[in-house]
Amino acid sequence: MIKTLTKAALATSLLIAVGGVANANGDLQEAAKNPAQWVMPTGNYANQRWSDLDMINKDNVGQMVPAWTFSTGVLRGHEGNPLVVGDTMFVHTPFPNIVYALDLNDEGTIKWKYEPKQDPSVIPVMCCDTVNRGVAYAPGVDGKDLVILHQADTNVVALDASTGEEVWKVQNGDPSKGETGTAAPMVFKDKVLIGISGGEFGVRGSVTAYNLSDGSQAWRAYSTGPDDEMLMNPEKTTELGKPVGKDSSLKTWEGDQWQIGGGTTWGWFSYDPELNLIYYGSGNPSTWNPSQRPGDNKWSMTIFARDADSGEAKWVYQMTPHDEWDFDGVNEMILADIPVDGKDRKALVHFDRNGFAYTLDRETGELLVAKKYDPAVNWATEVVMDPNSDQYGRPQVVSEYSTEQNGEDVNTTGICPAALGTKDQQPAAYSPETKLFYVPTNHVCMDYEPFRVAYTAGQPYVGATLSMYPAPNSHGGMGNFIAWDAGKGEIVWSLPEQFSVWSGALATAGDIVFYGTLEGYLKAVDAKTGDELYKFKTPSGIIGNVMTYENSGKQYVGVLSGIGGWAGIGLAAGLTDPNAGLGAVGGYASLSKYTALGGQLTVFTVPEQTASSN
Repeated sequence: MIKTLTKAALATSLLIAVGGVANANGDLQEAAKNPAQWVMPTGNYANQRWSDLDMINKDNVGQMVPAWTFSTGVLRGHEGNPLVVGDTMFVHTPFPNIVYALDLNDEGTIKWKYEPKQDPSVIPVMCCDTVNRGVAYAPGVDGKDLVILHQADTNVVALDASTGEEVWKVQNGDPSKGETGTAAPMVFKDKVLIGISGGEFGVRGSVTAYNLSDGSQAWRAYSTGPDDEMLMNPEKTTELGKPVGKDSSLKTWEGDQWQIGGGTTWGWFSYDPELNLIYYGSGNPSTWNPSQRPGDNKWSMTIFARDADSGEAKWVYQMTPHDEWDFDGVNEMILADIPVDGKDRKALVHFDRNGFAYTLDRETGELLVAKKYDPAVNWATEVVMDPNSDQYGRPQVVSEYSTEQNGEDVNTTGICPAALGTKDQQPAAYSPETKLFYVPTNHVCMDYEPFRVAYTAGQPYVGATLSMYPAPNSHGGMGNFIAWDAGKGEIVWSLPEQFSVWSGALATAGDIVFYGTLEGYLKAVDAKTGDELYKFKTPSGIIGNVMTYENSGKQYVGVLSGIGGWAGIGLAAGLTDPNAGLGAVGGYASLSKYTALGGQLTVFTVPEQTASSN
């Protein structure tokens, strides 16, 4: 059956609440239920990247063709995806972070364009390309719908969704210290949540909630430091069921290293309205030389569950204590109700850079599953699951691949995965019909040599030299696209790719899953078997996230192409030194044979659409 809404239902879903911003959350939730739209960066609060639309399905996707295209006018890495609200599409770009409003009823003509004036001096302090992962939409804020942009220079700007005019603007960080903005905001209740980038510059991570009405700060929670600044309650905030205790972060850092200790928050956010909890991950500790920061370095590399109203942490779980490999923990938290050990659980599923996929109870933080989602992962043997063990919840590090144990100025070789992880920020998708997670992955290993480095505000604070290459003794490529059973911790099927899959996935009720490749292909595969059903090469490599919407009775699929990001930084920034780009330039050197710079939105459709037979 066709899972779409009538025009009357669509109009109802877009009504602005008379009560103002207090009901913005409810309005956004209702708008997200309409599959004709794509109103949040990840589709819904649960980060599932799922659509009920099925007019494009496994029976007819082979007939899909480009319907229209739009050039963004920018040549750098295009991460994230557009939003669709009613008959308007909102498209964003990398620096200078242009926002376009396109009229879907008039062949994508430009309704308005917003181009912020930013100091280009922010570009050198953007670690891994000038990317931006998208804008957020906030309905019914004091009579106006808003589009929220988080600029590279950390300014957060609320735009009138109808006109593109600035409503308010507030600065979230200080680029002179290396603080930048790359993450997509998340609107919840009467607030918008903003993270911070800059872990490679010694930035101290934080998340900040701003009031939608005027941009004033509601609360800010740091990743490291004193309890009051982290919004941690020593008695009530728990890890694996036990209170974290007083000074849980300070006790795990040497001296004041926590002040430049990283734990940045440049990934995705999710929200459970019933539990009123926000979920996100913190990034790597600074520096990359582990010898300069003894201890567990809490709470870098951590999953946080925070109260949406106060910001107080309800529970935390540190995945990689004393990270020695730059395994950021910022990847998305996907919320899904799934069976684990024969029991239905309110789960949180997280595919970490460190190569382990975690399934936790999202209410309590109980660890349910922790398994490798790439067989090549070798830096640890396992995560201990015995609650009675003093190693409970900790990965068991293999000495051969420990950059700490091998020491400074020693090149540790053959570490899998590489620093860019088994998966970077490119978000996975979840199908409530198959109960499977569809995960874009990197199949890449590295050599890693740490060295001593001094901190200077606004200068790189890395302290390691890396080289990257495909996982040995495998299919020879640098990526896989997999289907994952998060209740069992098992790969169901896996598709090898020549390069890392740096595109966010999309699962739909048409029994298909979409993703893009670094060469520039949009691909559609059977959700149950992984069989390839369609592919089309777009003008540039795809590091954007696939989305879908309906307009005038037809389903469309859209994706941004524009090579860049960490994997494509060599092409994006014109780098040739193999060790440049934190080791990525050499690893992805051959990518230049397959694609070139670009900045384009491509929208696809099937000319003659019929509903899925399911």
